[in-house]
Amino acid sequence: MIVGYVSDERFVALNGVTVEIAGDCLAVDLVVTSTPSGAIHADVPPGTYDVILVKDGYGSKRSSVEAGGADVHQFRLLSDGLLGYMWPKCARSGGRSEFRVHSIEPYKLELWRYGATRELVRHIGWYDEHGPRATMQITPDGDYSQTGVNWNAVGYSAPHFLQFVEAPEPSGLYYLHATTETGKFFGWPWIVAPAEPRHDVAVLASDINWNAYNNFGGRSNYANMSRLPDLPIVNSRQDLARYVNPDHVFYTEETYAPLSFERPEPLNSIPLGDTLTSPIEGRSASHLAAAEWRLLGWMEQQGIEFDLYAETQLDAGDLELDRYKVLVLNAHPEYWTANMYSQVANWVRERGGRLMYLGGNGINCEVILTDDGAMVARNGAYGNAGKMTELGLDSRFHIYNESEASLLGVAYSESGGMTGAPYRTIAADHWIFEGTGLQVGDLFGEESLHMRCPGGASGHETDKITPQSPEGLEVLAKGANPDDGGGEIVTYTTESGGAVFSVGSIIWPSAIPIDDTVARITSNVFERFLAG
Repeated sequence: MIVGYVSDERFVALNGVTVEIAGDCLAVDLVVTSTPSGAIHADVPPGTYDVILVKDGYGSKRSSVEAGGADVHQFRLLSDGLLGYMWPKCARSGGRSEFRVHSIEPYKLELWRYGATRELVRHIGWYDEHGPRATMQITPDGDYSQTGVNWNAVGYSAPHFLQFVEAPEPSGLYYLHATTETGKFFGWPWIVAPAEPRHDVAVLASDINWNAYNNFGGRSNYANMSRLPDLPIVNSRQDLARYVNPDHVFYTEETYAPLSFERPEPLNSIPLGDTLTSPIEGRSASHLAAAEWRLLGWMEQQGIEFDLYAETQLDAGDLELDRYKVLVLNAHPEYWTANMYSQVANWVRERGGRLMYLGGNGINCEVILTDDGAMVARNGAYGNAGKMTELGLDSRFHIYNESEASLLGVAYSESGGMTGAPYRTIAADHWIFEGTGLQVGDLFGEESLHMRCPGGASGHETDKITPQSPEGLEVLAKGANPDDGGGEIVTYTTESGGAVFSVGSIIWPSAIPIDDTVARITSNVFERFLAG
């Protein structure tokens, strides 16, 4: 009988796990070893068993399993290392969140603010315990990408084990830094919104997008999108639908399992030595928190004061849009709720709000936020962007709502994807180009920190006007990316006095700190939008 399968935090099959099985119906406890597929075979009758799993490099664990039933049990082990997250992952100034850390050795914890520089706020303390490896966390069995990892639950019953940090007064992007005795480092973000609005500009941190890309537990909205498969992964290129489908079609299901926010986010850890002008290395950092920090830090350098909010706080009603003149969307706000969209669209159209969309592939997919701290992506069953274009749809969001181009002026298309290029000036006499000296046809935005798709400020993923774009929209510049795939810089105004400025490129925030023209254009928009 197969008692179950055993895998790690990425749902990768673990070979050679030593498994001890005990139960009332066994005269002697059994000891077996997992196979290369992660299978645990044991000659046991159906029943309930206590199981101990041990493997070098992973935390040992006790589990209970019902063997012989219809469902095969999925045992999960957590690899040795250093990870952490805050829960909740956003807070208001004066509120608090709990830090949940996985470490197999003592670690020091510090709170830092990520602005124009990385600023140490305070030392929180050293953490260790009397028991061996007692700061090691235990992941649940099964698919905890849906339910969360539930750290600080097992063995944290006593009140003095609680681990909370109070959110500082200044709003902003904060990071918790954990460093072990042997020098291992891991940092994770904490979004702190103001207790009350303090400035004229609100910026959204894309925490929903971060969660969509987070593959901790073996699932994201890009790997095992609809649910975990029945068997652990042996080789991604042979087992994941993302790679084995010859048409590279992702989204073919009507429904998708939830993705919990209550998981660590390894993709958001920023190298300890990075500064605001350090190149953004790696595949994912270029469109997640590291890229967003570049815009926030530049704004602080320029004296553009702002309040930071999480997207989930906008959905919850914690961001009072009418208290602000300008709302800024950062590098890659791909996933939004319908409630978020209607709030912002009504504010712009009816109440004179000014929206700056300084990113690319934004509001491309609707999500539903659940009461238990998860999100469900409404990807639809149309497959990919090319198929939706054939059906007259701008995006996955457009399947269920009006097109995002109706608000942003532009929507993502696949042309130009994964390239980087400068922009070419179209309307040189427009006020956004004041002080740049640009003429029609001139290139600008040639520098960026974006190392995944180097080459200029237009790229990675880019947005263009569509038939759903508002009347009166002006196209001011277009990226020189291949296949006519450059992002389009557009602007338009509403009868209420509202206005929208969009750059249509994920790379834009990564160019702002080091490209003078990109910085000047962005400054011009802030000045005009705040003056109204």
